[in-house]
Amino acid sequence: MRRQLASLVFSRLASNWQKPGRLTYARGVQRSSAQSPTLGLILGLVITLAAVVAYSWYITLQIRGLRELQNNLADRSRKDSLQLLRIQDDLNSLGLAMRDMLDNDEPYPLTAWSAQFQRVRSDLDDAFRREEELAVAHRTPEQREYLGKSLNQFWDAVGRTFTLAQAGKQAEAREQIRVTLQARQAALSTAVARLLVANNESEQQAAQRVGEIYDRVQRQVYIFLSAILIAIVLTSLYVIRSNRRLFAQLATLSEQRSELAQKLISMQESTLREISRELHDEFGQILTAVGAMLERAKKHAPEGSPLRTDLREVSEVAQSTLESVRSLSQALHPVMLDEAGLESTVEWYLRTVEKQTGVDICYEKSGTPFPVDGSAGVHVYRVLQEALNNVARHSGARQAWVRLCFEPEALQLEVEDHGKGLPNNGARQGIGLVGMRERAELLSATLQFSHPLEGGTLVRLRVPRAKCESHA
Repeated sequence: MRRQLASLVFSRLASNWQKPGRLTYARGVQRSSAQSPTLGLILGLVITLAAVVAYSWYITLQIRGLRELQNNLADRSRKDSLQLLRIQDDLNSLGLAMRDMLDNDEPYPLTAWSAQFQRVRSDLDDAFRREEELAVAHRTPEQREYLGKSLNQFWDAVGRTFTLAQAGKQAEAREQIRVTLQARQAALSTAVARLLVANNESEQQAAQRVGEIYDRVQRQVYIFLSAILIAIVLTSLYVIRSNRRLFAQLATLSEQRSELAQKLISMQESTLREISRELHDEFGQILTAVGAMLERAKKHAPEGSPLRTDLREVSEVAQSTLESVRSLSQALHPVMLDEAGLESTVEWYLRTVEKQTGVDICYEKSGTPFPVDGSAGVHVYRVLQEALNNVARHSGARQAWVRLCFEPEALQLEVEDHGKGLPNNGARQGIGLVGMRERAELLSATLQFSHPLEGGTLVRLRVPRAKCESHA
């Protein structure tokens, strides 16, 4: 008998699999030739990073050049101008001293001014030395030689003047001051003034160059920002286009998967329905005929004979097998769904589960019942069947609650137990839960798995009424 049942199941599955139009698993499914946007995005990122690095290097060079320009030119030119002003003040002091020396109002001899001249000379030498170190203006060797020679000639003339004064030749000394010293002092003042003018021009040029650098950097910043914005816009457009293409492909794959799941479930239900019908009609009739033949044979056997006893035992086995076949037929596809509807089928199935598993089931029905289409009823029945199987096999609970609620806009089924509960999210889901989700999706229903306060699992299936009354 078992071999015949197995042979019947496999033959039905093979015949349904080979029927045209039953399962178009590979038809219409084409691999997308579009490439992944990852390579393009990585290339864009590399180009952007390279541009940022290059521009950062360029800005660093510009800032370094600006810093060197300010340190080596502007600051040194300012310090050089301060030394030139110091030189100019010393020369003016010498000029005032020579003017006082030429006036006859002072009762002091000319040699009394020697100490002041020595002090000014010491300060001038120090100022010229520092100015020479800080000088940044473009001076020719002739200019430097002229300045040094003029300064030496001036001090030589000062030395001769004080020599004459010490020799008592006051008139000749004053004439030396009037003719030579004042002229050389004026020449030195003029040379220093020219150096100050050159420094001012150098500072102006430095300020102009600094402004040019700032303008160039600002212009480059605007260009770089514009390029970055363009790159961001292009990358964003590319990402948007790629995402739209990927989401379109995902939507197509989802539709194909949904269609495939619908065809698989439809094929499964069709196969189970045919097997159930074959078991109920063919094997049921055979076993019924066998039972009838055994009853007739038992009547012809003598009363109290061993043959009569054997025939009675075989008849009981045949009757038990007939009941098992009918139960298996109902489990594969309850005919009551097509004949009596979902409510009666649920009530019959709950009583059957209680007898088979020993789980005490509390059944509650509420709301105003409305007719449920046969296809939708099959899916609701399968969800109930899988939920109660999980209660009996995995939860460890000895009691469960089943609630069937007919709402104005939906049909809601709840199966609750206070057992071990669902596994963690990281655990792999069984094919039963996947099948429940697929059936809920085919009904456009919502399927929720939650944990009641008392522990365990609550499975809630909510089917729109429109799908219950006219399910395609």
